[in-house]
Parts: sequence; structure tokens; C-alpha cells
Amino acid sequence: MVCPVAETQTEYRELTVGELMEPVHATFPPSMTVTQTIESIREIVKTTFVTYGFVVDADGRLLGVLTMRDLMLAPATRTIDTVMIANPFFLRADMLLMDAMREVLNKHYPIYPVCDASGKLVGLIRGTAMFEKQAIEISAQAGSMVGVTKEEGLSTPWWRSLLLRHPWLQLNLLTAFVAAAVVAVFQSTLDRLVILAVFLPVLAGQSGNTGCQALAVALRGMTLGELKPGRERALVVKEGLLGLLNGALVGLSAGVGMYIFAGMQPKPEDPSMIWSGDRALVLATVTFLAMIGSCIISGISGAFIPLALKRLGADPATASSIFLTTATDVASMGMFLGLATILVR
Repeated sequence: MVCPVAETQTEYRELTVGELMEPVHATFPPSMTVTQTIESIREIVKTTFVTYGFVVDADGRLLGVLTMRDLMLAPATRTIDTVMIANPFFLRADMLLMDAMREVLNKHYPIYPVCDASGKLVGLIRGTAMFEKQAIEISAQAGSMVGVTKEEGLSTPWWRSLLLRHPWLQLNLLTAFVAAAVVAVFQSTLDRLVILAVFLPVLAGQSGNTGCQALAVALRGMTLGELKPGRERALVVKEGLLGLLNGALVGLSAGVGMYIFAGMQPKPEDPSMIWSGDRALVLATVTFLAMIGSCIISGISGAFIPLALKRLGADPATASSIFLTTATDVASMGMFLGLATILVR
């Protein structure tokens, strides 16, 4: 006698245990004898591979798990409720895969029973299926950050790749225009103090790297489940503090470089232009302050952007770097040129 498990019509969310769940075939009532159970399994394995047997009550609730070794070594007339492993470990069907992986980290069973909230056995999941699925999701993050979706692979036709990638490039172009508009606002300052154009890539590069570091830590914490609910604010504050400290240290070096470079510039013949050599100390101060401010903003942005995408129901990794690049470019260039406009007279 085999106890069938009622098939559920529930549709489970992506990246949950239920999404990868398989049906259960080897289920038995606790009153069956060892001999009867073995005979039933012999019939089942003709069409389905069986790793464990599952003992359930009349309502389908999981009571225990049968291993083939214990079943074969037990006396033939004993009932399986005396042979089974009682109160077995199981996973919930609505559990996220990452949470399930943490639960099974030290167990290493080939198959895990899956139950609903009432303890009713609704399926089983293979350990290999869980880890393979999560590995694919993690490997897709690097591409998602720049607009390459997880649906694209090496065998994807070129026209399909074009359709998947091009919209993100258009979005990147739009955000680049935003950064260019910031520079255009301070065009008159750049015309009078050309040395600023030399240091714009320095500010953008350093603040961008600071933001990418924060973004990587945030995404890793979200993927591995390290970012617990209620800890989001602490993460943003921490990255802002790191931006302040790193910005101050890097800004000090950049300020010294600006001071030396500005002092080396020849005096311009055009009287409308500002001689950087005469404003070297002020320019060094501007560089120092702008580096601090832009690194703070980029650190906060790197932590906040994936959190905001998740709150909006979007994939936290999707095109994160595109939005981050815009934030860091606008912050670094705007702050650098704005301070120069105010302080350099």
C-alpha cells in the first residue's frame, strides 16, 4: 500500500524551494510492515528512482524517513514506524533557496523532504538542484549589473543579444548626458581654469571605485543572506563613513598632486584666464573637499541603489552599475566644479 501525496496547484515564487520541487512517489503509512514496504518499493523503482521512503499519516503529514539500509536490516514483521527516522529534517516549500542552502549546509543529504506550513509532505528537492540553481543566479549578477540579462548565453543569437543589451545602452547614454549637462553648467569656469579638466577623470574614477566597492558588498550581503531585515540603514551609514575616511585619505594625496601640478603651469597670456600657479593652495583645497564629498555620496549610493531596486520589486543587480555611475559622475564633477567656481576667484 502506498500513500499518494496530493498534488498541489500552488505556484511558487522564483528562487524558492517550491520552484524546484519534485513529486514524491515512495510514501507509506506507519502501519505497513517492513516486508510490505520493500515489496512496494520494488514496484515503484521500476519507473522511478527512489532514494528514501517517507512515512506519512492519513492527512499526509510527514512522520518519518526510511533509509534503504535500515529497511533491509530490520526484521520482516516489524512495522515501519519502528524503523523510520522520526521527526525528520524538512524544508518549507515557500522558503527562499538561499535560506534553504544555509539550513542544509552541514547536512549534505541527496534529497530533502518538502512540507507546507501544516507539516504536510508536498514534494522533495534534490540538493544538487538547489546549489546549481543558486550558482547560476550568482554567476548572472556580474552581467546584470551592466545590463546583460541572465537569459543571454554564449549560444544566444546575435539579434537576441542585441535586443537584450541595447535598451540598457540607451539608458546608459541618457544618464551620461545628465553627467555632461553638469559639466556644461560650469563651462565658463572650465574656460577660465583649464587645469580643472585634467582632474575631472581623477575625481570620477576614485568616487566611482568607492561606489563599486560599496555596491559589491551590498549585493554580496543580499545574495548570501547576510543583510538581515532592519540592517539596511546600518549598511548605508557604514558605507557613508567609509566614503568619508577613504575620501579624506585619497583626497589628501590628490590635493598634493593638484598643488604641485598647478604650481608647474605657466602664466597664461590671456588676461581672462586664471593662473593656476597663483591659486595652487585653493585648488588643492577644492580637490581635497570634492574628493571627500564625492566619495561619501558614491559610498552611500553604492549601498542604497540595490536596496532601492529590491524595495521596488526589481532585481537588485539589474543595471545597478549604470545608475551608480551616473550618481558618482554627477556628484564628483558637480562638487569639484561647483567648489572651484565658488572658491577660485
